[in-house]
This record gives sequence, structure tokens and C-alpha cells, in this order.
Amino acid sequence: MSNVADSVDHVIAPPYSGGMIADFQELSDKIEQLAELTLSLRRENAQLRQANAALVAENLGYQKRLAEAHARVSALLEHIPPLETATPEKEDLQS
Repeated sequence: MSNVADSVDHVIAPPYSGGMIADFQELSDKIEQLAELTLSLRRENAQLRQANAALVAENLGYQKRLAEAHARVSALLEHIPPLETATPEKEDLQS
């Protein structure tokens, strides 16, 4: 093995060792795994956003139906006459 001179500093550096190449390969593998995980998480995030949008739309539909039901019940309650409260005199007469 011959030493390689750096063209800038003219410093003689030893050639890459087998351990250093293995470290680079391990780092490269980890970067590749990270890239795959990032893509997977982006896909999952997009799916979750779509599901969330669908649930928000569904919830708005339920809120609208609830408001409509509330309005109908309120309208019905307005048509019901109030109950007459029994006075003590009427109860005595019936007994």
C-alpha cells in the first residue's frame, strides 16, 4: 500500500482502511433505511390526512342533522300547549 498525498496540503494520508469502508457502508445502509422510513411515513401521513378530512366532513354532516333535528323539536314544542297546573281548590272539588 502506498500513501496518497493530499493535493491541497500535500499531506500524506494513508489509504482507506477496510474498517473505514465498512463504516461508510453501514452509514450508507442507515441512510437508505432512513430514506425508506421517511417515504413510508409520508405515505402514511397522506392517508391519515385523507381519513381525517373524511371524518371532518362526516362530522359536519352530523352537526347539520343535529341542528335540523333540534329546530324540528323546538318547533314541535312551541305547538304543545302548556300544562295547566292543578290548584288546591280544584283538587278538593274532585275528591
